[in-house]
Amino acid sequence: MTTNDDELTTQHERLPSLGMAILPIVLTLGVLGLQIFYYQDFSPHIPLLIGIALTGLLGAHLGMKWLDVRAGIFHVIHVSMPSLAILIIVGLLIGVWIASGTVPTLIYYGLTILSPKIFLPAAMLVCALVSISLGTSWGTVGTVGLALMGIGAGFEVPMVWTAGAVVSGAFFGDKMSPLSDTTNLAPAVTGITVFEHIRNMMPTAIPSMLIALVIYSIAGWNMVGDGDASFETITVLTSTLQENFVISPITLLPVVVVLGLALAKKPPLPSLFLGGVIGGIIAMAMQGAGLHDVFVYAQDGYTIASGNDDIDTLLNRGGIQSMMRTISLMLLALGFGGALESTGVLERILTAVISPMKRFGSLQATAIGTAFATNVVAGDPYISIALPGRMYAPVYRGLGYSTKNLARAVEEGGTMMSPLIPWNAGGAFVITALGLGIMDGHLENLMYIPLSFVCWLSPVIGMFYGFTGLFSPRATDEEKAGWAENDESVKDVELELETA
Repeated sequence: MTTNDDELTTQHERLPSLGMAILPIVLTLGVLGLQIFYYQDFSPHIPLLIGIALTGLLGAHLGMKWLDVRAGIFHVIHVSMPSLAILIIVGLLIGVWIASGTVPTLIYYGLTILSPKIFLPAAMLVCALVSISLGTSWGTVGTVGLALMGIGAGFEVPMVWTAGAVVSGAFFGDKMSPLSDTTNLAPAVTGITVFEHIRNMMPTAIPSMLIALVIYSIAGWNMVGDGDASFETITVLTSTLQENFVISPITLLPVVVVLGLALAKKPPLPSLFLGGVIGGIIAMAMQGAGLHDVFVYAQDGYTIASGNDDIDTLLNRGGIQSMMRTISLMLLALGFGGALESTGVLERILTAVISPMKRFGSLQATAIGTAFATNVVAGDPYISIALPGRMYAPVYRGLGYSTKNLARAVEEGGTMMSPLIPWNAGGAFVITALGLGIMDGHLENLMYIPLSFVCWLSPVIGMFYGFTGLFSPRATDEEKAGWAENDESVKDVELELETA
């Protein structure tokens, strides 16, 4: 992301040396490792805040004023505000949709209709379809994904497997949806159209989905039995849901409305908010909630004491306040990324990485790896797409390859890998929305990361194509003619994305 000239009081005149650029990142990761692995405290907030301070000191050493660094921090936060807004709305939706019976009804029908043995592949496909329709992986994870976690618990499927299937489907759908912000950002900064980008992602997206489908099918078939214990658990859960909620197709109206608005290509934020309003009305009309109760559920989350620990653990969640820890983590991660960019740290490191690039295979692997590394360090999928997307484009052009390859690479290392990094915006949201409890010390639930097969298979397949030359298009004459025009319009595109 570029920083507008009028936002800065001065610009630093020189980039840091490579060693100096690496220093604040290494120190921050060291403090982060100390916090997580030595103190067993998964709270990356303070290490990230220290990282911002260290980067600010580096900026001062380079002759920058604090206002310059601050402007870079606020710029990146500003660009990511739509994602933060979705996070707030999804928190509201979770609380209200539980109170309205929407989530309990989804769980009830899922337990009575789905077969335990096909649950995992079905969960992945459902999340993929919903995410393609909504254009948001976060909205899918926080609503349908939450219901699937409950269904999986009823089928006695380990929660990390259910989370892996949910994340795989939701982020595949996000990647392939023309409504997704990241799917529009990647082609915008690399100079191609969104539909060219989606078509070029199919060679990695479809095989990764098929492989994951096979794995989830085999795993689900073998891990879930049809014995009396499983049947008894399902019976107890469905009975408890019926005792505490009115289970009816009418309670699914909020989901139908949101999906309908998505298919009509309406903006996601007002569509999701309308789904919350309808959920609140149903909670009052069908579940006996008062208006103030709905406000409380939207703000602080839903609470229930059903007498069934599994139901209580699953449904005692949601509300805007439940997202505040995640939002504060995102703000600090975004601020760290903005500080690194404004001081030239990321540019200096990327310049050093780009210099020796001579072959397409190593270039493609490096672009994917850089997007992933930026996700790790900056904690923001937008920076991980926009920065490598801009900086690597001239190298692809110099080798005569289409920047479609670059757009696919930054999506694979950016969008697809973000939910697998716990302190990244995507990872922090997944952990919070699905109730994995990692931030409360349940580090064993980090196993959802290797079980999110689609997310990490896509970049692996992408690197394989890079080294073999498969599905790696060369630049056409028409694309070469449009490169200069794209260079002139990148800033305008970024400004449009900021205000979208």
